Amino acid sequence: MRVYTRLFNKITDTENLFSAWDEFKCGKRNRPDVLAFEENIEQNIFALHRDLISKKYKHGAYSSFYIYDPKLRHIHKATVRDRVLHHAIFKILNPIFEPTFISHSFSCRVGKGTHKGVEVLDKMLRKVSRNYSQTAYALKCDVRKFFDSVDHAILIQLLRRKIKDADTLWLMEEIIESFTGKSSDLFTRKGLPIGNLTSQLFANVYMNEFDQFMKKELKIGNYVRYTDDFIAVSESEDFLKKLIPKIQDFLRNNLNLELHPSKVTIGKYRRGVDFLGYVSFPHYRSLRKRTERRMIRKLDEKIEMVKKGQITDESLR
Repeated sequence: MRVYTRLFNKITDTENLFSAWDEFKCGKRNRPDVLAFEENIEQNIFALHRDLISKKYKHGAYSSFYIYDPKLRHIHKATVRDRVLHHAIFKILNPIFEPTFISHSFSCRVGKGTHKGVEVLDKMLRKVSRNYSQTAYALKCDVRKFFDSVDHAILIQLLRRKIKDADTLWLMEEIIESFTGKSSDLFTRKGLPIGNLTSQLFANVYMNEFDQFMKKELKIGNYVRYTDDFIAVSESEDFLKKLIPKIQDFLRNNLNLELHPSKVTIGKYRRGVDFLGYVSFPHYRSLRKRTERRMIRKLDEKIEMVKKGQITDESLR
């Protein structure tokens, strides 16, 4: 396994920080906190750089709010300063971890996404059903309160496998420990804030352990995952039933996670396989009604924000 050193200087380099700012501000230029940070952009970026290299940097507090997307989600928003740093970290670390991820992991990755995930699932279902001529089954699972349950100690241990730079590991711990979810207890700190760009990377690093288990140890060829939702496809219902305890044991013993008890299902392809807002059937795919309503609502919200000058027209393209 290739390991990496001397990453800290790349992350904290002022050129990387300014580049991170340019990426972060896209579509956000008219927001009050972004405008305030931009007023003294050079001063703010150089101050961030100095705090990082002197190890005086401390992650700020989060503001929180709720959204429906499509279910109720508790979002935690970091300060602009911290979010710029998140982008700077992502720019350096994501290329390191990206090659280690399986091709059928579709969350928060360039060239992936929900539509690609559904397309790959359709191909799997068609293959297993032998062009719709035989019965195919899909095991669909959901990790219970995933982001709130990510174990900090396990995550840091996974990062340490590839990162051998003490300064970078200090910074990772500072960001990870800046948030504590409700699943934490006296002995175990847990939780990643939904809203941080770094949380998307950390989630993929964390669940990549499970992906490798599914592909390499259980030899599941027809498997697809998006964050905490995943599906395995087989021509045998019994085979999928026997997978469930193996999956539960691995998640519990290796990642300190649990499957959602009411979201573990095995269904026939011909009755529809619900994944990422679409329902796949032999010969066609339909948009879930709830997804259609959510898309219309989000578009209306974006249009209203453009009218108020809160975001630019570019955000709608």
